[in-house]
Order: sequence, then structure tokens, then C-alpha cells
Amino acid sequence: MYYNASMPKVLTKEQIEQYHDEGFVFPIRVIPEDEALAIAAKIEEAERLYPKEIHAESRNNLHLSFSFLDRLVHNRTVVDAMEDILGPDLALWATVMFIKEPSSKHYVSWHQDATYMGMNDNRFATPWISLSASNTETGCMSMIPGSHIQEIRSHEDTFEKNNILTRGQAIMDVDESSAVDLILEPGEMSIHSGTVIHASKPNRSNNRRVGFALQSYMPPNIKQVVGRNIWTHVRGKQRSDPDDMTLDRPKYDMDPNTVAQRRIANENLAQILYKDSDVKRNY
Repeated sequence: MYYNASMPKVLTKEQIEQYHDEGFVFPIRVIPEDEALAIAAKIEEAERLYPKEIHAESRNNLHLSFSFLDRLVHNRTVVDAMEDILGPDLALWATVMFIKEPSSKHYVSWHQDATYMGMNDNRFATPWISLSASNTETGCMSMIPGSHIQEIRSHEDTFEKNNILTRGQAIMDVDESSAVDLILEPGEMSIHSGTVIHASKPNRSNNRRVGFALQSYMPPNIKQVVGRNIWTHVRGKQRSDPDDMTLDRPKYDMDPNTVAQRRIANENLAQILYKDSDVKRNY
């Protein structure tokens, strides 16, 4: 049963219905374009200053290391939109920075996020914030409308080197004829369901494509059943299960407290995502 906001804070009732009917909604303006591009520049600066903390194989949970990304996690527009869909009590499981370098072969295969996330329920939502232009040239996401209503489909672990998913997991028989391209300007976001089928093609442009996935915001009834319950509290009633670990917010970039917590969260995340797999990548 989905949360039904009688007075939505950010999304229109039509957008909420679209999310429930199609499994995604876009575009939603979060921050001005110049601010988004400035954040993308900060990411590049962080890569230069802290190459061991952020690089191509270390892009999970960067909101724990960098306060400018933590602010996006708690951005009022983002969180209000999540409340419109999921209700007032919200925690965040993890974040992932999806970067495609210019003219690279990296892509994302057709998949459903919930496949390996190890939750007891799949009713959660992921905002994906574009920090650059995300279009068919740069390799934007494409989604299959209505595919979120079905159960989790069978995925094959390919570990294909250019597939930037952890296991290269892929649904092999997707009818792409109805796919919708989620074209976003810098500073806009999409929101998609944990069960909608989606993918993205390589970046054929001369510019970097940067997307920040907040994967995912969850109401309190959803819990991790494969690994530890490690959460960033976002809004409303805080989770109180004694086995839960509540992550702190960084007070500044590279706050040693949250950098250490990031290592714990990432180790837990890897154990969950690679469960029952004989192969493990470095991310």
C-alpha cells in the first residue's frame, strides 16, 4: 500500500500518480543549473585532492565523506518529494555516484535495483540527481513504464567489464520498444521505483556525465534482512531497532568520523550486493 499525501509538498498529484502507474517520474528541479555544475566541479576537485577516497572504484556512500553531497541527501526539495511518495518517516540506505567519462564504453544493463539490495520489501524510491547534462548523447537512463508492478525478474550476473553495475546483472529479454529516455538538465532529478526495469547506454559525448543516485529512501517498515541495518536518518521518526547503526552527518569534507563510518557501511554494502557470488569486483 502506497502513501497517499492529501497535500503534496513538491510533487503534483499527477506526478505522484505517474510514479505509481509507470514506476518513475521526471524531471523535477532540485537546484539551479549553475549550482549543479559547481557540485560536479567539486567532485573533480575531490578526486584530485583525495584520490584514495574517491575514484572509479570508490563511489559508494560519498555523502559520508563530503559535506556538499550530504547536503543533497538532505535537500528539502528531494526530501519533500520523497515524503510525497513514501510518507514522513524516512531513512536513506546508501548513495552511488554514477560517472561516465567522455566517449567511454561504460553502460548499465537492463535491471531492477531491488534485485540484490536484500530488503524485506521493495516499496522504496530512488532520486537520481543529474549534476551534468543527462541525455541520449551522454547516456541517460531509460526506463520501461509499468515494469515495476511485476515481481523481480531473473537477472544474469555477467561481470562484463564495461558494465558499471556491481555484478553486471542483466535481464536478458527486455522489450525496449516502450522505453522512455529520462532526459535531465543539470540540477534536475528523476525518481524511480526499486522494481522498475531500467538501463543506460554509453556516453558518446565529449563531456562527463555525472549522476548522484540516492539509493534509496525507505519508510521504517523496510529493513535489511541480508546484512546489517545501517542508515542515514533523514526525516521524521528515527529508527530505534537496537541492531541498527545510524550514520552521522559529516561536519566538513573528509570528517574522520564519517569517513570511518563510510568504510563500515561500504563493507556491509559489498557483502549484501555480492551475496552468493564467487566473483567480487573492487566496487
